[in-house]
Amino acid sequence: MACSENMFFLIVLFISGVLVSFGQRNLIATMPDRLDVLTGSCVQIPCSFDIPDQHKDTFNSTILTSGVWIKGNQYFGERPDRVIFNSSETVNRYQGTITGNMSQKNCTTVFFNVTTSYSDKYYFRIESKPFRGTDTEKSVNIVVRDFPSSPIITVSGEVKEGTPVSLNCSAVAPCPEHPPELTWTLPTQFTTENQLQENPDQTKSVLSTVTFTPSYLHHEKNITCTSVYPVGTSNKRAEHNMMLNVSFSPKDTSASISPADSVLVGSCVNLTCSSTANPPVTNFTWFQISEGKTTQVASGQSYTLNVTVGDGGLYYCEARNSHGCGKSKKVQLAIKGHEEPVNPKVFEIVGKTLGLIFLFSLIVFSAWRRRTSRLTTGFDMTDRSQGLVGMNSPVGTVCSNQATAGRGNQ
Repeated sequence: MACSENMFFLIVLFISGVLVSFGQRNLIATMPDRLDVLTGSCVQIPCSFDIPDQHKDTFNSTILTSGVWIKGNQYFGERPDRVIFNSSETVNRYQGTITGNMSQKNCTTVFFNVTTSYSDKYYFRIESKPFRGTDTEKSVNIVVRDFPSSPIITVSGEVKEGTPVSLNCSAVAPCPEHPPELTWTLPTQFTTENQLQENPDQTKSVLSTVTFTPSYLHHEKNITCTSVYPVGTSNKRAEHNMMLNVSFSPKDTSASISPADSVLVGSCVNLTCSSTANPPVTNFTWFQISEGKTTQVASGQSYTLNVTVGDGGLYYCEARNSHGCGKSKKVQLAIKGHEEPVNPKVFEIVGKTLGLIFLFSLIVFSAWRRRTSRLTTGFDMTDRSQGLVGMNSPVGTVCSNQATAGRGNQ
């Protein structure tokens, strides 16, 4: 009986040991879960590794350590063709290089000239005699595409009229040696800043930040971020379009009255206020101006009234939302037979203006008459003087005698 119990105990112990060994990892690799890659380009796999405590005694970092990549399935004993890269070999199925420092447990690797056949899961293994280990639980899924994925646009904060805002556009850079170039298309002037950054999973991406000051005219306008990837001698591009949502106070506020012509007392008149705003207008208010006094008369986008004598005058509306208000121009409600008298000040201004014009004209006319009279008198005096000189002047007599003598000698 004791022999049977001992045998059972040994079997349980053996099974427990097998289960413990099966559940343990002899290598712990850290790498991204997925990488999206372009055909014809390269791919960089960020990679690091560590040795579990139970195997640290058998691993010697001073010994040259080889890095091995296995495709599709971590078990390659019967399928050596699954090993697509071994840093200790000069010829490999995949052209690549381990750029990380293996002695510092950095296994970052770059593969070149990627094709669609590269799409698969990949496991990492190290070989450093006497230690060999594969992380059978961690893999990176490489997805190869003919066209790049679209960049991503994000907005930092509310896009508000008159307030500078920044938009971010990011695009993955699976081949950091040839990162994408990001460009913007916006309906206004802007400044940009581009940088290559590292993500939490150690992959790379390009971030472009554009800063501009939005106007209400930019509301619902499209913006575009375009990513251009250099692949060989050509480029591959993708873009992301987004419609701007600009917050602004009421604009283009206007008031209308129907009917627009003069109406009789007792008629029904409808006044309507319209405005453009984002968010929409939450409150419309109506005001009447009569005999120089402004009075708030109603609230709401429309104002309907049965006309009385006191309703005549000017009206305007105000539209308001959380960002401010807008005011319309004035419209006239005229009542037949009760037209609003013209302000006496208008007559006063017109009278003074006409008086000044008349006075100025009178002054100009008088000056002209005096000048004309002086010129006429001057001409008469001159003519008379010349006539007297011709009759009495010796010069004139001599000229006459000289002419007569001349004719006699002939």
